[in-house]
Amino acid sequence: MIDYSLMFVTDDSITDDTIFFRVLEDSLKGGATIIQLREKSCNTDSFYKRALTSKLLCHSYNVPLIINDRIDIALAVDADGVHIGQTDMPYKIARKLVGDSKIIGLSVSDSQQAIEANKLTVDYIGISPIFDTHTKKTDLAPSLGIEGLKMIRKLFSKPIVCIGGIKKENVVDIIKNGSNGIAVVSAISKAEYPEQETKLLKEIICQTGLIQ
Repeated sequence: MIDYSLMFVTDDSITDDTIFFRVLEDSLKGGATIIQLREKSCNTDSFYKRALTSKLLCHSYNVPLIINDRIDIALAVDADGVHIGQTDMPYKIARKLVGDSKIIGLSVSDSQQAIEANKLTVDYIGISPIFDTHTKKTDLAPSLGIEGLKMIRKLFSKPIVCIGGIKKENVVDIIKNGSNGIAVVSAISKAEYPEQETKLLKEIICQTGLIQ
């Protein structure tokens, strides 16, 4: 069973590979349970190389790696899965390409998308954004907030991961209102001590008593 409780989404604003992989490993040491590699600006060759190294690093900590958007990269490195948005590769084609054994996550921004997702064999949905965020600046729907999460929880039966504007102060509300986990970028990547910050987020999640 996949543990979606603490997903670290990598920060493509970190262009220095040494720093990038140090932050990634710190998140793994701190207890990140799943990693999503997101590269919006680099070329395919750089993305592939980061994906290859990320997979080796993640698997050395027994943590799955999923690739954002790029199914070709996921296939090339035999990643554990992909995360796709509403305007990326259609879900049914994505599933046909990656096969039944791989994880597929789908971004959802409203109740209608949640209803449609519930008809598919997606492994989880990412509610995006749960709160206002400065990390992602394009293709961003209005934030759903806790009331939106509660509404979608009623509509979708599989795991939900929330992303956008997540801080230590709102993690408990997110988990207690039906999310199976959080996905964070800057909360870890911009932290002075990423490993300690990851541990703290994990402790807060576990203290809800709803996720081990």
